[in-house]
Amino acid sequence: MEWWLIYLLLGAVVGFFAGLLGIGGGLIIVPALTFLFTVQDFPPDRILHLALGTTMATIIFTAAASLYTHHRHGAVNWHIFKTMTPGIVFGTMAGAMLAGILSGTVLRIIFTLFIFYAATSMLLKLKSGTKQKSQSHSTPDYQPNLPGKTGFLAAGGIIGAVSSLVAIGGGILTVPFLTWCHIKIQHAIGTAAAIGFPIALAGTAGYILNGLVYADILPDYSLGYVYLPALGWLVLASMLTAPLGAKTTHSAKTATLKKIFVVLLYALAVKMLFGLFN
Repeated sequence: MEWWLIYLLLGAVVGFFAGLLGIGGGLIIVPALTFLFTVQDFPPDRILHLALGTTMATIIFTAAASLYTHHRHGAVNWHIFKTMTPGIVFGTMAGAMLAGILSGTVLRIIFTLFIFYAATSMLLKLKSGTKQKSQSHSTPDYQPNLPGKTGFLAAGGIIGAVSSLVAIGGGILTVPFLTWCHIKIQHAIGTAAAIGFPIALAGTAGYILNGLVYADILPDYSLGYVYLPALGWLVLASMLTAPLGAKTTHSAKTATLKKIFVVLLYALAVKMLFGLFN
């Protein structure tokens, strides 16, 4: 429990950027927990599994808060949510099960590549932000030429599987998919936030079940691959700072903060990459 202050500080940073950018925070939490769990001498080949499982559990709380907020503003397309959720749950559970089979090294490679992708995607969005804003007002909310039920189930399965493998709420994948389907950007973000909740629930369940097999070698106070002390402090701090990040979104400094976040992601990715050679 002597690590509680570090977990609190990490949760505060994650909560702020989660509120600022509307993300679950997994892109920051996983590399940070990987480092902290290494310092604490957790089982080497299970460290990344613990980081992913614990991160997925934190997203349950942030996704629930985000879902409630977007629902209050009428920004959740519940038809799409209900259609995609079965595929989301199946894909997320399958991804979590696959993560339990893969070695820590393979998971590190997958996660490192995804951070590079996420950082580059955010950087490109910053450069084309003005154009996207002008298009968002003219894009219709719902088009009859949307993918059918099978298409939504397939998309949900892919989004869920990738999200559980890298411990994210899925927004970075769901929002582009829904905007490609001609959903207005505000509703795409709100619906993606809602979809993040079943992703987090199913992913956490999968990591808990996978980790129970290794209960004898995992650290005390672990529930499968979810390390409860880290989870508690992270959630406490992030729930306090997320509203501050949300308020900052409307300030003139938002673009600068987003650029700082992109730089942070690249730095974390490089650190994870060098870790592969150690």
